[in-house]
Amino acid sequence: MTGNGPRPTTANPPSPEGGFAVVVVAAGSGTRLGHGIPKALVPLDGRPLLEHALRGVAEAGIADRVLVTVPAGDVDLSALARAHGALPVTGGASRAASVRAALAVLERTAPGCTAVLVHDAARCLAPPAVFRSVARRVRSGARAVVPVLPVADTMRRVDEAGRSLGTVDRTVLRAVQTPQGFDLALLCAADRAAAEAGTDPETVTDDASLVETHAPGVVVQTVPGHEHAFKITRPLDLVLAEAVLRGRAPGAVGAVPVAAGPSTATTPAAIPATIPEER
Repeated sequence: MTGNGPRPTTANPPSPEGGFAVVVVAAGSGTRLGHGIPKALVPLDGRPLLEHALRGVAEAGIADRVLVTVPAGDVDLSALARAHGALPVTGGASRAASVRAALAVLERTAPGCTAVLVHDAARCLAPPAVFRSVARRVRSGARAVVPVLPVADTMRRVDEAGRSLGTVDRTVLRAVQTPQGFDLALLCAADRAAAEAGTDPETVTDDASLVETHAPGVVVQTVPGHEHAFKITRPLDLVLAEAVLRGRAPGAVGAVPVAAGPSTATTPAAIPATIPEER
């Protein structure tokens, strides 16, 4: 599949309810993909992963402001971000450091922003409905929200020697995705607390875990995620992403639904595997 012609869009259409920013983390090296370029520039259907991610943000229609974290010295991702109405921000050596840089920009330049969604560019096919579902839950009063999916594989604990310690009950486990939504002041405070505590940024794998560690009184809520919001990390993931795009194409036979659904689930057991669009 190849992309033909320009696909103009803006990543920050007006939000009718206001106060939302989206941070798209795109400063990763993409070493495991083996393309020799930053991961967010790797092509999918003839377009960089970042472009697909920004199109999803735009179609969601929930952002007043969009920031994209880029590697130091970057030119190409920054130009792409600007072309889609987003502000490039130089990221750091880790995901946590990149998010911290974006939060600092928001605090300085967006006094009207009260909430933020943090999204990985590598999850570039996350349906717009997932963004809307997370945003709705934040607007309804939740201070930290993550999209999740049930775990399909059998899970086992092992010791340092690789010996099995038994099967883990997968019915209480969920795989966590992005975008993750937060009260902006809360996420900034948790980030500052992590820096003051000397937390190693390399150990922070997502922003919800940062909140759970450094704002322990805050409950992280869950909403249904979507199977298309998988993370593109290895070459096989690109093959799957191409298949997803073929399934989304108009008139495709056996097209896979892309809608995410009700944000009413508050416990893992309440989350369905197949999710209809919320109207």
